[in-house]
Amino acid sequence: QVQLVESGGGLVQAGGSLRLSCAASVRTFSNYVMGWFRQAPGKEREFVASRNWSGDSTRYADSVKGRFTISRDNAKNTVYLQMNSLQPEDAAVYYCAARWAGSSKYNYWGQGTQVTVSS
Repeated sequence: QVQLVESGGGLVQAGGSLRLSCAASVRTFSNYVMGWFRQAPGKEREFVASRNWSGDSTRYADSVKGRFTISRDNAKNTVYLQMNSLQPEDAAVYYCAARWAGSSKYNYWGQGTQVTVSS
C-alpha cells in the first residue's frame, strides 16, 4: 500500500513560483515512478510531469516544459514539483501519483493540493 500526501499549494501572483511536495509512505520508493497531474474546474485531469528513481526517465507536458521541474529525494521518499513563471492557466488542483516501475498505470494518488494564480 502506498500513501501520498501533498503540500505546498497556495495563492501566487502570475509570474511567481511555488514548490509542491509529496511525501510517500512506501516500502521501496525506488520501485515507483512518481508523477504530478492537475485538474482545473470543468476540465479533465492532465499529466504534468513524471520522474523515475534515477531521473533518467523524466517527462513533462508541453505546457510546462521550461517552467516546471520535477525532482525527488529518494532518501526522504519525497517528490517535488518546482513551478516557476506561473500563469493563470496553471491554476488547478495538483495531484501526486505513483505507479510501479513496470506498470503504465498510476495506481496511487494523493488527496490533491490547490494552486491558485492571480492575474
